Amino acid sequence: MSLFGKIFGGGGKGGKAPTPQDAIQRLRETEEMLAKKQEFLEKKIEHELLTAKKNGTKNKRAALQALKRKKRYEKQLTQIDGTLSTIEFQREALENANTNTEVLKNMGFAAKAMKAAHENMDIDKVDDLMADITEQQEVAQEISDVISRPVGFGEDYDEDELLAELEDLEQEELDKNLLEIEGKEDVPLPSVPSTSLPSRPVPVCFSQEEGGGRRG
Repeated sequence: MSLFGKIFGGGGKGGKAPTPQDAIQRLRETEEMLAKKQEFLEKKIEHELLTAKKNGTKNKRAALQALKRKKRYEKQLTQIDGTLSTIEFQREALENANTNTEVLKNMGFAAKAMKAAHENMDIDKVDDLMADITEQQEVAQEISDVISRPVGFGEDYDEDELLAELEDLEQEELDKNLLEIEGKEDVPLPSVPSTSLPSRPVPVCFSQEEGGGRRG
């Protein structure tokens, strides 16, 4: 059995494959366990480093042993980092796969609902219905146009005849006004001014001999 088979406790012939949700949960639990292991190793490394510094001059053998243990812990810490990266990658892949599965499932559900909604629909019947709707809309528009058209209660007048009659009325009114003006008597005229108009001055001319060369 593979390592992942041991971790998830499934797989193999006749075994039931775990669901993506179960696998993701297991991976998260493993990540938490390895994170705690990291904290433990980091504390051990710090402790061994202090031990090596403490015994560096007093007990060289104890200092070397502390440094060896520190190296082993650091190696384990590096391995855990690599394992965590692998598990994180696998968990993200499972989460994406689970999301895609849910999306496809919902899309399939919606497709079935749409198919059921269109099950009793025939494209020819839909075309006929739309044609009927268009025809009724045209009829409604024609009715609206007829209703909004001005109505003369069955009387139809020629507009040219009406204009000619209006011109006759205007001419008749004009002739009437002229007759009234001509028939009026004692039309007051402007009064003649009582004062005489000033006479035009007569220019005086002098001959050259009488005037001594003066000219009028």
